[in-house]
Amino acid sequence: MRKLLLSFFLVLSVAVSAQENGEYQFSSGACQLSVVGFVNRQLQTYPKSRLLDIYKSCFQDYMGAEHLVSDRQRVKAYLDEELNSTSLDDLMSWYYEPCGTDSCYFRISIRAIKEGIITEDQLLDAFIRSANVQTRPSVESWRERWNRMIGTIDQMKLDLPNYQDDKQFIDSVLSVGKYAISHSPEYRDAYHPHYRIVERNIFEKELLLQFREYQPSSDDLKK
Repeated sequence: MRKLLLSFFLVLSVAVSAQENGEYQFSSGACQLSVVGFVNRQLQTYPKSRLLDIYKSCFQDYMGAEHLVSDRQRVKAYLDEELNSTSLDDLMSWYYEPCGTDSCYFRISIRAIKEGIITEDQLLDAFIRSANVQTRPSVESWRERWNRMIGTIDQMKLDLPNYQDDKQFIDSVLSVGKYAISHSPEYRDAYHPHYRIVERNIFEKELLLQFREYQPSSDDLKK
């Protein structure tokens, strides 16, 4: 538990530091960052990230969930499997975090279900409605946006592993009209990502208050 609290306060301190340095401003409950500000936040919070992981957060922010959802039972079964096969020790300490530079979508950790802050049905409903938004941008518009972003990232001269290979792989995905990729193996091994993507307005109206009101019990603090 001591390690969990330390991790939580480390992530919190990164966010506070970024705000104090003017890297983002809160607007309607969300934060807006420059590309440089976002990349710095990503690498401070997840130092094992590769370019693939930076890209994934950015396309989630712009495009939303990776698939339209029509089979609720299948989505629920997959979420049930994750809940049953992971422990709190497997999960990062945060309950939610914004995606990309504009925070149009949020990642909601399944930790929030395990700790009783929200119910499985609440997250399932929010995820499905977010995934079925009818105004999804085109892949071509996302490709143009990413090309501008990667130009800035190139100028940062980051010492990321497999940077050029990752850059070429992303371009190959976009060149055939697709955009979704998986987290890098290094990211998965280090951080065990288990979350669902929720559109910002749904998150703010239906879930955020419950996170703000949550007060862990003494039993929770002993976990």
